[in-house]
Amino acid sequence: MTLRTQIMVGAAALALIATAGTAMAEDWPDLPVGVKNGIATRIDDRLIVGLGSAGTELYALDLNDRAAGWQPIAAFDGPAPSQPAAAVAGGKLYVFSGSGNATEDATSPIIFDTVSRYDPQADAWEKLETTTPAGLLGASAVTLQDGRIAIFGGYNKELFDKYLADVTAIDKEADPDAWNEVVNSYMGMKPEDYRWNDMVLVYDPESNSWDDLGQDPALPNTGAAVVETAPGSFLIVNGEIKPGLRTDTVKAVTIGADGASWTEIPAIQAPDGAEVQEGLAGAYAAQVGDTVLVAGGANFQGARAAAEAGNWYAHDGLNKHWAAEIFALTDGSWSQIGELPEGLAYGGAFAVDGGMLIVGGEDSEKAARSDVFLVQWDGNELTITE
Repeated sequence: MTLRTQIMVGAAALALIATAGTAMAEDWPDLPVGVKNGIATRIDDRLIVGLGSAGTELYALDLNDRAAGWQPIAAFDGPAPSQPAAAVAGGKLYVFSGSGNATEDATSPIIFDTVSRYDPQADAWEKLETTTPAGLLGASAVTLQDGRIAIFGGYNKELFDKYLADVTAIDKEADPDAWNEVVNSYMGMKPEDYRWNDMVLVYDPESNSWDDLGQDPALPNTGAAVVETAPGSFLIVNGEIKPGLRTDTVKAVTIGADGASWTEIPAIQAPDGAEVQEGLAGAYAAQVGDTVLVAGGANFQGARAAAEAGNWYAHDGLNKHWAAEIFALTDGSWSQIGELPEGLAYGGAFAVDGGMLIVGGEDSEKAARSDVFLVQWDGNELTITE
């Protein structure tokens, strides 16, 4: 990126000021390749980003040596997963599920039920002798205080595998009616009919075993942004409740040794100048100080109105929208504090000293981006620095 923007909050409005000054801190190096629909996680002082559009490739940035840039680590050992869940426990990285082609000659993608572990000391991957209890495409994973990993959301493997097999078996140009029948049938279901994972699944790395902490009382989300706000407490921000239909709901969950307790906090407001917040899938989010920042994400403008009118193929005929707005949650209240230089979604976000680091993602051309930049907010002034 070459753009540096600074947003000042005045008494009446937000004023956008483009600046060409020197960056406020050492530059953040861009990724070697564009990465979207992959993973973004942290092991000690190293940020790790990859998979998704990067295939089996992953890269690490040492926060103590940013000038060295993103360095490749061992490639993923297995079929490249898109939109897997990932978390770090005991200093090792765990990757769950995702989707892709099981073999090079596969006729259609599937949802994987695999679990793989990366050991940074050995710089090596291994596939673990376990399978996920549910399809976890688009799920979110977090590490608990006791070292277990909790996972929210995820597509139903049986239904989605069948849909992908059915739709890829049809030549759309030769038989558009049959193709439309399959698509309309799948996309036209109500949210609960997709049977997405609504349990809080828990994986124990020590015993390589699975359990659960009960059911999510609301519709399960995929593609949500998850932020740890305190040890064992998390916000699940928006996401999809069915393909093409987002939610503006923000759920708070606190996880103890024996269960999960849920509350709903205020929904993210509609963007300035809009009447409806469609909800955001693939948004960037992190807690910086006492403030939760949420930026970007993607949706279909008009999908919520279509669903409320009973049209469950809610995004039919609608163009996908990549959001640029940045929202802040402070003292239980949301406010729009500015915008990204452009709409982005499906990348990674990290809380780092001074702000939220945005890494990669997808733009309005559906291109995977390699950009890395820092979003800083001090309660009065927003600064975006490459």
